[in-house]
Amino acid sequence: MDSLLIFFIILTISSLAYYLLWFYVLARKLIDGPKIWPLVGSLPVLIANRARFHDWIVGNFHATGGATTYQVCTIALPYLAYKHGFATVTCHPRNIEHILKTRFDNYPKGERWQSTFHDLLGQGIFNSDGETWLIQRKTAALEFTTKTLRQAMARWVSQKIRSCLLVILDEATKNQTPVDMQDLLLRLTFDNICGLTFGKDPETLSPQLPENPFALAFDSATEATMQRLLYPSIFWRVMKIVNIGPEARLRKSLAVVENYMAEATEARKESPSDDLLSRFIKKRDNDGQMFSTSDLKNIALNFILAGRDTSSVALSWFFHLIIKHPQVEEKIIDEISSILSVTRGGENKNKWAEIPLTFEETDKLVYLKAALTETLRLYPSVPQDLKCALSDDVLPDGTFVPAGSIVNYSIYSVGRMKSIWGEDCMEFKPERWLSNKDGDGSFEFEPPSDGYKFMAFNGGPRSCLGKDLAYLQMKSVAAAVLLRYRLSLVPGHCVEQKISLTLFMKNGLKVFVQSRKL
Repeated sequence: MDSLLIFFIILTISSLAYYLLWFYVLARKLIDGPKIWPLVGSLPVLIANRARFHDWIVGNFHATGGATTYQVCTIALPYLAYKHGFATVTCHPRNIEHILKTRFDNYPKGERWQSTFHDLLGQGIFNSDGETWLIQRKTAALEFTTKTLRQAMARWVSQKIRSCLLVILDEATKNQTPVDMQDLLLRLTFDNICGLTFGKDPETLSPQLPENPFALAFDSATEATMQRLLYPSIFWRVMKIVNIGPEARLRKSLAVVENYMAEATEARKESPSDDLLSRFIKKRDNDGQMFSTSDLKNIALNFILAGRDTSSVALSWFFHLIIKHPQVEEKIIDEISSILSVTRGGENKNKWAEIPLTFEETDKLVYLKAALTETLRLYPSVPQDLKCALSDDVLPDGTFVPAGSIVNYSIYSVGRMKSIWGEDCMEFKPERWLSNKDGDGSFEFEPPSDGYKFMAFNGGPRSCLGKDLAYLQMKSVAAAVLLRYRLSLVPGHCVEQKISLTLFMKNGLKVFVQSRKL
């Protein structure tokens, strides 16, 4: 009996000694990252900062003395650390290029990301790898290069601006009542993308501002899904089994989303049109098979996620920055006026605002594009993305990435690093995107020579197919609003980030609207 007790004491002491040795070696290895504790690693500090997650990541970079890569662990246990709790966080442009382009095949979405988002996005283009992703990518690429899609976008955007958005803002101007611009923009882009995808206008942007069950459920589902990423997967898996907390809300929301998507898909299969879903219905995969109903629902839902949230979020932050920088607003108005003087004549300037700009006119708005791009540099609609390393790798800056671990590239942090953008990185300066090559006073939009300094539209083989359409939609809306109105923030309104898949404003963007005289 005594020998057995001695054995267990020796085993316990040996195990503890091994663990402490392992832990402190790990702690030294992660010295540049957030503080870690035994067993729980950096999880406590992550939870404490979950409401300011993206700024916390930026702060970690700054705390390392300007380094652009650090590593974090949320499960400080041998074996489990690398497999389930270890992540490399980077905002180094060369690292990002390495992950998204140079070694693209070694950094897929991976099992953790796909299992996290499977309930919401299934095997859609934003949640798939390999052949499944490639088939959808090729099909979508063909559709996004067609002139008819651009024309369809032009019709939907122009119609929504003229018949809905301007009517609502005119009413708010007349009654001097505040409006939530983020809510209006979400409704506008939701109606647009549903029209483009299904050929069906859900009419959420109307004077009554009706609640749309699908839009509400979609918001709730994306928020609950995002929360899964903040903790080890065992947490949300247990909550899903017992149906409590965010997982209970997710289940209810997904039921509404599933029902809406099923009805929309069946309607298009019975009566095809010229929308995106109808085009996918006609396509076949590499095996000559038609896309299944489940595949079609996932494809359409992925397009809605991309087309609704990203543009509306970018426009919300754009208007917030414009309110804070009236000198930029003045330059945008001058540019619009200069172009419309040519296309619509110099008389009756105040009638210009009655008709939204055509896409041909918005194409010429170089300074406005620079202002929108500068907004996306500081407030990227998708602030971060995750990849999984299939095999051991070394990033260009020398960071070792073990197989099976997560790599988080922080797009939000890239725009806030002095080592990347200079001492004025936190300033809102559209001019940084302009060049005057001819020296004649005219400016051209010029992206940075290093394409991986600006990642708002991703990069490599997964770069955004809808980039040009997104710019045209954002420029059309921004020009229509600024040409007709001046916006001012409601006194006391707090603008702060909401932790979601996209960089929403937690409390919306509450503004007063005044008529503008040109």
